[in-house]
Amino acid sequence: MCGIAGAVVPDGCPWSPEYLARMARSVTHRGPDDEGFFETVAGNGSCFVGLGHRRLSIIDLDTGHQPMSNEDGSIRIVFNGEIYNYPALREELVRRGHRFNTSSDTETVVHAYEEYGDRCLERFRGMFAFAVWDARRERMLLARDRFGKKPLFLYGNGGLLLFASEIKAILACPCVDRTLNEDAIREYLLYRYVPGPATLFERIRKLSPGCLAVWENGILKEERYYSPPDRFPRNASPLPPDPIGEFLQLLDESVRIRMISDVPFGAFLSGGIDSSTVVGLMARHSALPVRTFSVGFAESTYSELPHARAVAKRFSTDHHELLVSRDHVIGELPRLVGFRDAPVSEPSDIPIYLLSLEAARSVKMVLTGEGGDEILGGYPKHVYERYAGLFQRVPEWIRNAVLLPLVRALPYGFRRAKTAVATLDLREVEHRYPRWFGAISPAERDAMLRTPRPSRASPAAPPFDSPEGNTALRRILYFDQTSWLPDNLLERGDRMTMAASIEARMPFMDQDLARFVSGLPDPFRVRGIRTKWILREAVKGFLPEEILRQAKVGFRVPVNEWFRGTMREYLRDHLTGSASRIRGYVRQDAIERILREHQEGRQNHEKLLWALLNLEIWHRLYITA
Repeated sequence: MCGIAGAVVPDGCPWSPEYLARMARSVTHRGPDDEGFFETVAGNGSCFVGLGHRRLSIIDLDTGHQPMSNEDGSIRIVFNGEIYNYPALREELVRRGHRFNTSSDTETVVHAYEEYGDRCLERFRGMFAFAVWDARRERMLLARDRFGKKPLFLYGNGGLLLFASEIKAILACPCVDRTLNEDAIREYLLYRYVPGPATLFERIRKLSPGCLAVWENGILKEERYYSPPDRFPRNASPLPPDPIGEFLQLLDESVRIRMISDVPFGAFLSGGIDSSTVVGLMARHSALPVRTFSVGFAESTYSELPHARAVAKRFSTDHHELLVSRDHVIGELPRLVGFRDAPVSEPSDIPIYLLSLEAARSVKMVLTGEGGDEILGGYPKHVYERYAGLFQRVPEWIRNAVLLPLVRALPYGFRRAKTAVATLDLREVEHRYPRWFGAISPAERDAMLRTPRPSRASPAAPPFDSPEGNTALRRILYFDQTSWLPDNLLERGDRMTMAASIEARMPFMDQDLARFVSGLPDPFRVRGIRTKWILREAVKGFLPEEILRQAKVGFRVPVNEWFRGTMREYLRDHLTGSASRIRGYVRQDAIERILREHQEGRQNHEKLLWALLNLEIWHRLYITA
């Protein structure tokens, strides 16, 4: 796992030789073990091309230095990620006459590009973001993995192209235009994260998951090479003879190949079914006890530590625990906004970062359960969303005059019921899908903004380009896989582990596993009110019974209580104090009302308040007065 950076600079653009080094060194936390640079010119000397790399050594510790090249140096690459099927690809390429100088998966990418061109991407099973400079063709290929596990940001202005693993590397160049993207702020208030390809900077964008971009002759063109299979209706092919057994076999293989490493590794164990399954399968393939790491809170209703201990005991792991408090939140939050270069969308970023620091004391890589919910249908919304059409057939006057007022009047603790009814009431999927995990609806957002404008969400592109003929479950899973995952959860996992200089691998986020599950009828994922049905069936008798029975907790942090208690003044000072920046967007009376309703216990506004607090901190760090 690494940090990459690069530039294509035509004559006339302001550029200094030290900028490339600044870009790479700004992401030293992503690769503390080594650095390397490549510089050349193109267009008869009229264009500078540079690649920079910071390395976290996981595979081929001795000869994996980057930028890496082919035999004659005509191809150069900077690579971030892991290709899990590289041994088989390497054998195939050797048979075709390619010569290898290292044992690195990165060199496999170089020779695969030589052999197959851009179509090499179809052969990779892994997580990656990389840049390939083809000197013969004077061409730069930029690519990102299918689900967006590894990040890649692009900046373009006046012919200048910059790219990097994190926004901070682009901002390290003084020539970069930092104009604020106000439309992205509006979307952030709906989603609680910035939906791609936008960022909070007008000229910096994300390369979307499953996409490649090619720079050639001064022009950058982007192309999508992969869509998650849930985008389209299921092909009604016959079921395999033993779908549950085949699923478990695929998941077991996905875990096994992600244990390839030349350094010590372990697993994050939450105590939920996903991470518990990963740990159990790891134990099958490990001669030594698996190192497991869990985090919890003093507030017992938010802690799954007892469940994690039960799993650790079942599989005899070398188990480590960490307790997180409110003081950790206040102390670490500005630093973590700096690591993300964006508001921290989820409070769980903080315990994940602290757990990563703890894990980094003994390992350099961990496996996690990330993606299980989004591939297998693990959230309550995956149950509720199937009834959206039925709910909306209730006459509007009954919904507005009876149902909605009744639900709004429910006590403070009925958070999920309030969210479900408010969300099912939204007819358009581009409004309803973000609202499931968002804080407010478009109408509520516009009512609190000083200058409301129409939403920019468009159903013509991911995550809203699944046809209406698809099932409700597949359409919302496709949204999760193309928005919620890459722009929020996977971004969280990447930044927080990389901030501690460790690598995270996600067995549930495997394209072969996703393809298999997508080929099954919907009830194999959500059956009645049971979520992740096929996984639960597959691990019966394998996991402790209490893990299968427990209700989904999720990785929740008790900010609800903290905002009404120990963080009350911290929150109020940031949102309403004289230094507050968000008052330029959000009406002061709206902020006061939201604070009052939450702190008096009338409504639970923890998601919205967290979003506003983090937007305020981001402004103070990144936008000058």
